[in-house]
Amino acid sequence: MFRSFFDPMPRIVAHRGDSARFPENTLEAFFSAYEMGVDVIETDVHLSKDGVLVIWHDATLDRNTDGTGRIEDHTLEELKQFDAGYTFSPDKGQTYPFRGKGIHLCTLEEALKACPAQRFNIDLKTKGEAIVDVFIKVIRDNHATKRVIGASFHLSNLKSLRKKAPEILTSITTEEVRVFLLLQKIGLLPAFPFKKRLIIFQVPVGQGFIKVITPRFVKTMHKRGAIIQVWTINEEKEMRWLFELGVDAVMTDKPALAFQVAQDMGIQIKN
Repeated sequence: MFRSFFDPMPRIVAHRGDSARFPENTLEAFFSAYEMGVDVIETDVHLSKDGVLVIWHDATLDRNTDGTGRIEDHTLEELKQFDAGYTFSPDKGQTYPFRGKGIHLCTLEEALKACPAQRFNIDLKTKGEAIVDVFIKVIRDNHATKRVIGASFHLSNLKSLRKKAPEILTSITTEEVRVFLLLQKIGLLPAFPFKKRLIIFQVPVGQGFIKVITPRFVKTMHKRGAIIQVWTINEEKEMRWLFELGVDAVMTDKPALAFQVAQDMGIQIKN
């Protein structure tokens, strides 16, 4: 098992599992990524109507199942009835190889148990104290504090998680990233390492007119002990550029390609 989430340092993060080849955020996508040997699986959770953490990206069922409506408006039993492989097509709608194959939504606990030696990056999609409390309970009950990172676009979620469960690592959210970027660009970023807690950047290469990942950004933040993970990278050329630049990890829908790039570049992948 891992000495900590970042020991050994993760290099390849499978975005929603092996989502290029299997329906995203399903156990089937996770199993493929797990067996491939990815360092981390990135996934998302919502609270069901009856308070269970269910793995799913969208707030609704419409895009990826044969159902409709919000995740939060269905009980776990109801959610389990929908076909999570219904809309997956590897050839732009010509075929649907997983339709009717018994692929269903799963819970966070099911995923942790099914992949017991896997690290997970978990995005808390629902906003509020309820999802934070259930998340903490599931992680602690499954003795998974050293193999998960909590993430969220809701800063209030992360502040609550950090306060209630300081032993669980969290990334920093968009609002916090903006502050660090601003301080860096105007030269007011503290010169000493970040000591209060580990700073984990999970960022795109750029956002609108703002270039996030630059040689200076990587050097400056690494000097202060931060971790830099970049999403969502699916092109070989960009993967190579980022690894050459020195980012710690790439998040990708194509983990098999990322493995090939890492191997070609002589980057050691440890699990």
